[in-house]
Amino acid sequence: MDLTRAIADLDEVRSRLASVQRLRGLSGPAALASGVGALGSGLVQLLVAPHPSAGDDVARYVAIWIACLAFALAVNYGALAVWLAHNWTSRTRTELRTAALAVLPAVVAGGAFTAALLTHDQIGLLPGTWALCYALGLLAARAMLPRGTAFVAVFFGAVGTALLFAGGTQALAWWVMPLTFGGGQLAIGALIACDADRRLEPAR
Repeated sequence: MDLTRAIADLDEVRSRLASVQRLRGLSGPAALASGVGALGSGLVQLLVAPHPSAGDDVARYVAIWIACLAFALAVNYGALAVWLAHNWTSRTRTELRTAALAVLPAVVAGGAFTAALLTHDQIGLLPGTWALCYALGLLAARAMLPRGTAFVAVFFGAVGTALLFAGGTQALAWWVMPLTFGGGQLAIGALIACDADRRLEPAR
């Protein structure tokens, strides 16, 4: 068999396997909307608590970003639920179960770390912790996400690590979360949208 043909066949098999593993219910517009939501939350923080350090400002900071998280979860999982309602098969159940098991440890760890840091008044460590947990979740689920997601995960990991070593409450500045999570979610939304467009293109 011609070596070039064999390599081409191997690439096609890999592409088909990646397509089978992919969680097809992901929504590019939903991910983009959550990114825009993070940018909007940053503007809200700029107005009410641009550089929180103690007291009410810290409470406002936590409330703003918990609300942003709730919005992002509602938008993304709402879009996934709508897709599942129209595509409920044994395959989609397997995809959903695999994705849930992949990201569950990162979600649980993120919640536990958040509760512990709030309890011990270590608010300045929250942004870095959130970014690192998100990076771990993306890496764990990378086989089910579009190509390029691993680079976004590395971005989150690098930024999260840097934020953990930021002095005092510098990591809580109003622009940190919009640039980190807003920018990251916009990138993920673009990757999902481009991947969906590629899958809709007719085979040549």
